[in-house]
Amino acid sequence: MGRVRMGKGPKRRRFSAAWWKRLAAEVAGSILLLLGVLAIFLPGPGLLTIVAGLALLSTSFDWADRLMHPIKGRAFRLAKEGVQTWPRITMSVLGSLSLVAVGILWGMDFAVPGWWPIAERWWLIGGWATGITMMASGAFALGLIVYSFVEFRIRGKRLPSEFRSETQPGH
Repeated sequence: MGRVRMGKGPKRRRFSAAWWKRLAAEVAGSILLLLGVLAIFLPGPGLLTIVAGLALLSTSFDWADRLMHPIKGRAFRLAKEGVQTWPRITMSVLGSLSLVAVGILWGMDFAVPGWWPIAERWWLIGGWATGITMMASGAFALGLIVYSFVEFRIRGKRLPSEFRSETQPGH
């Protein structure tokens, strides 16, 4: 795990950079997984955060890798399909920009309209914290669209063989 350094005073363990990197990935993955589960019930990108946590944990744990494998396959297929036609690309970009716009509006803390049927405290709950998570989700989605466009339309990348479906062997 680490090397023992001999010298003056008591023996000390010196841990390698790989050990610290693994520890950081495990701690960050665990935190992201926990925050993702919480974000399912609270405002925020819950599923994306869960996937990010699992991705980090999959570098160290077989159970997380097993959970990530079908998610990766589905993500690759959806990314490729999402940029196959211009209407899909346009709608994806508009949806992402809309999420950013809603996040901005959410954070601006507008007055409660007269038609709002429940208590005022439930109007745009979370303020800028919620708005920022919406904007971050929209920006992340835009980044994924650009990545998918470059990889699958410009570079013509094919899906890894382990993620191809049997009905579409060449895709």
